[in-house]
Amino acid sequence: MKLIITKLTRPEQFNTVVTLANQIWHEYFTPIIGRAQVEYMLEKFQSLDAITQQTNEGFEYFLLMAGQKPIGYFSYILNNGQLFLSKFYIICEQRNRGYGKLVIEFLEHTALENNTHKISLTINKYNFDSLQAYQTMGFVNQGAVIKDIGNGFIMDDYKMLKKL
Repeated sequence: MKLIITKLTRPEQFNTVVTLANQIWHEYFTPIIGRAQVEYMLEKFQSLDAITQQTNEGFEYFLLMAGQKPIGYFSYILNNGQLFLSKFYIICEQRNRGYGKLVIEFLEHTALENNTHKISLTINKYNFDSLQAYQTMGFVNQGAVIKDIGNGFIMDDYKMLKKL
């Protein structure tokens, strides 16, 4: 099925992202980081207020649609000579269909249009399937990044980089 990528520009559009985030994060990340941290991170990073704040700071949000069905979302910011992929999530039943590769191609095109030749992201160290997918698409592990996000929680990630 064809993937449709739609830029979100109005706060009322962000409700779909909030719904998707709650579905995806609870399903995928609870076994990795636990329910309490998932709940905390959803409120801190993927609530309507958080997304609105991020867009005010320059982050761009996009909704992924397969036909009429929302299947995922991503967000990036152009900063310090690189495109930083902040968020990229697809619902379980739509994974492994080539959509990730299409989004990375979209991001590569966007980066080059903005005279940027690097795409970076951070990924949970224990998110093995996604880590392997990013490496297959040309991202290189740049090492560990541990960040205190408050409330006794940390993000235990790798920084990944792709040069274009």
